[in-house]
Amino acid sequence: MIGTLVGGKMIRTELKLRPEEYHTDALLRAAAARKAEVPVQDIGTVRVVRRSLDSRRDIHYIADVEVYMTGEPLGPRFAPSEYHDSRQGGRLVIVGAGPAGLFGALRALELGWKPIIVERGKAVEQRKKDITAMVRAGQVNESSNWCYGEGGAGTYSDGKLFTRSTKRGDVGEVLRKLVEHGAEEEILIDTHAHIGTDRLSGIMANIRKTILEHGGEYLFEKQVVDFIFSSSGNVRGVRCKDGSTVEGEAVVLATGHSARDIYELFAQRGWALESKPFALGVRVEHPQALINEIQYHGPNYSRLLPAAAYSIKTQVEGRGVFSFCMCPGGVIVPAATANGEQVVNGMSNASRSSAFANSGIAVTVSAADAGAFGAESPLDLLRFQQNVERKAFASAGGGLKAPAQRLVDFCENKGASQLNKSNYMGECVAVALAEVLPRFVATSLQQAFRDFGRKMHGFYTNEASVLAVESRTSSPVRIPRDDHGEHLTLKGLYPCGEGAGYAGGIVSSAIDGMKAVEHATCIR
Repeated sequence: MIGTLVGGKMIRTELKLRPEEYHTDALLRAAAARKAEVPVQDIGTVRVVRRSLDSRRDIHYIADVEVYMTGEPLGPRFAPSEYHDSRQGGRLVIVGAGPAGLFGALRALELGWKPIIVERGKAVEQRKKDITAMVRAGQVNESSNWCYGEGGAGTYSDGKLFTRSTKRGDVGEVLRKLVEHGAEEEILIDTHAHIGTDRLSGIMANIRKTILEHGGEYLFEKQVVDFIFSSSGNVRGVRCKDGSTVEGEAVVLATGHSARDIYELFAQRGWALESKPFALGVRVEHPQALINEIQYHGPNYSRLLPAAAYSIKTQVEGRGVFSFCMCPGGVIVPAATANGEQVVNGMSNASRSSAFANSGIAVTVSAADAGAFGAESPLDLLRFQQNVERKAFASAGGGLKAPAQRLVDFCENKGASQLNKSNYMGECVAVALAEVLPRFVATSLQQAFRDFGRKMHGFYTNEASVLAVESRTSSPVRIPRDDHGEHLTLKGLYPCGEGAGYAGGIVSSAIDGMKAVEHATCIR
């Protein structure tokens, strides 16, 4: 159906386009002219406002477009954000410079409050150097790594912007703020948008510039170890490991899912804390060309198509097994935050041009699975998670080495003497992974991989590698809060994002951080 006319000129409509039509301006204009029933020579510009790629049968794009007539000016995509000078505003302490903390700080500026960001890691420029040195040395820098530092873990996870948390807030607002700070406008139109790790660091630096120019502050290399309370018992600030303190009207806690010391602090002090189900598994890595053939129905797919992605899930004896953080044309990275632990994660650059595709494949884990750690402590699942990471570390011989096995060999419990070439940013060591993973995780993965092979013909192959352990999918702990975003017992403290157990990914964390600031600045 033809879209409505706006001001008697611009036409909004939906087009079904072959890849060559979408990527060729003349063909795109011709398709728009046919649908809008206007002469093609009368069309000035066709602007895509939303697109998705459907490769289930005949491969095509579904594109919502605005068709502008010749000489007609294009309307703006969005109105820019308005930030206030906050130098004289109320002081708001924000712990953590990940998506929740940074977008919370931007919201504080919009509300006229002065955000003071306290971050245990370093600015992104130095953080990149530390990560390079860490990989070369085979040792984890426990203050500056793939998870800690400006931008949080999201800076090194491809910058995926897809979220199902559309009811929590305005997803478009997060995307628009990213574009304002250097992201490509394509993220506004893609159903499964991503930015790319190589571009995210510059965007984080631009966000820092905005915050500083409007009176906000950054305090890097400041690890929070305690809270400061007012005479009335409300949280008013934080105490750092170096003995320094930072005070404000309230504290937004946006520490991310790997800040285990914060969970330990809550447990030691008896502050409200809850165990939360999470997921644990492996990274599976295939040749990207193989995933392209599977998803695009054969080897003769169009070179105009992007590196193919997939999303897949199944149930194994009532337990969910699912793909997570799929990285087409990606790299696998060592993501542990402490020495003596082994963790893997995936990332890819904007071009997604690597010869490999990787994805987390995770198994749901509940409190009943805590086993020896089941003392009904809110940290039971964290201990469970940590134990698996330490076992994976030991199995590969230490350092940042990743225990790995060919996929079919893993599923059939065969030896691990042979390994495929891998894009892991470190060394892979042949290990029988069923002896490393908890039994229920290993058997669930083995059955799931066979099922995935039936759903995606070619997926179940020894051309694929399995690397352990993918354990930081989400937090195994929740810091509970009330309907106003405030901690249940610590008034003046506003937990948010993945670390508080209320988000999962860049966009949902950003939305949650903005809402936390809105609550914190309406102090009751």
